[in-house]
Amino acid sequence: MRGVHKSFGDLEVLRGIDLTIAPGEVTAILGPSGSGKSTLLRSINHLEPVTSGLISVDGEVIGYRRDGDLLHELREPEVLRQRTAIGMVFQSFNLFAHMTALENITEAPRRALGVKRTEAEAHARELLALVGLSEKAGAYPRQLSGGQQQRVAIARALALRPKVLLFDEPTSALDPELVDEVLAVIRSLASAGTTLVIVTHEISFARDVADTVVFMDQGRIVEQGPPAQVIDSPTHERTRSFLQRVRTDSPTATTSEDPS
Repeated sequence: MRGVHKSFGDLEVLRGIDLTIAPGEVTAILGPSGSGKSTLLRSINHLEPVTSGLISVDGEVIGYRRDGDLLHELREPEVLRQRTAIGMVFQSFNLFAHMTALENITEAPRRALGVKRTEAEAHARELLALVGLSEKAGAYPRQLSGGQQQRVAIARALALRPKVLLFDEPTSALDPELVDEVLAVIRSLASAGTTLVIVTHEISFARDVADTVVFMDQGRIVEQGPPAQVIDSPTHERTRSFLQRVRTDSPTATTSEDPS
């Protein structure tokens, strides 16, 4: 991300974001409600077109085509092609209610990539095993707990074999007792070297799993670095006050704030 700005009318939500994420790196994005975290995440796959600046994944500019010094916004089919390389897991699962877990996972590879049914289903079963849900292939979303639905959503995002996987507050819609099962899957992905960008309110999880922690406030990156620096020894007063308030409010060192 280079010089990324995003405005909604007169409201500037992102104010000059510069961020580089290396392949295989886990980046956790923290910050108070309204800081621009989710907008930043959604801009990476062009769900929110940026007002100015550039975002590229593996050298390819997202959402635009270069023509000398000019940029032309891509047509939707081209944007959809780019999104196959950028998986995203939302807060609210967004599974297709009329499809089984297996069908939810095979839909995108078959439609977007033209993968044959047998190949798509074989890969989907591997992914269900990866997230610990082999026995739920034929279950519909209404037959699954929130944690199970989110794990199916993770498997669905992985089905396209993305270069980077985005998580937008993946546990915020879950009951507390279901949080750990989802975080365990994300930990396994991190250990396997998947490139992850995670907007999260789970401070202790971010400390344990992230290579880099980014703290945002008012549309800017205030501080970034290893967890030991940003979470345990922040240098910016705004970061220190936020984390102090988080620890005061919650004995488990997680925030209770809504995502931005």
